[in-house]
Amino acid sequence: DFVFLQPGTLVDDDLELVLVKKVLADTAKGYFPAYQFEMIHIEGRKYMGDITLRVGNNENTYYGGHIGYGVEEVWRGHHYAARSLNLLFPFAKRHGLNPVWITCNPENIASRKTCERVGGILVEIVDLPPHNDQYPLGDRKKCRYRFDM
Repeated sequence: DFVFLQPGTLVDDDLELVLVKKVLADTAKGYFPAYQFEMIHIEGRKYMGDITLRVGNNENTYYGGHIGYGVEEVWRGHHYAARSLNLLFPFAKRHGLNPVWITCNPENIASRKTCERVGGILVEIVDLPPHNDQYPLGDRKKCRYRFDM
């Protein structure tokens, strides 16, 4: 049985990752347990974006990755996603995830640069199968970045 861990304090300068939700597995959909964090600016406690850690390996994490993130437009350009990844990697390792995979669309240059900034290696660009839940959203390919813990 899966045991949720306490992430502890995840802070880097003006950035704090705040755990907002623990999501149980949905075996029918092939979804693993997950942690949802908000990126919070310490000064003023402003919401800057979110980042999710999914704990497990299957076809969904092959195409969707272990970690997904998004930064609000007004906060972009300050490497908050990269800094959030660096804060989250040790927690992923505590769950035995090694390697950690992050995927993004090939045209998402900002996300690709984020992955490369924190040491990700582009292993391949794969075709998304039509049954994947990202396919109806228009996604057709995914870059797969590997991070060795």
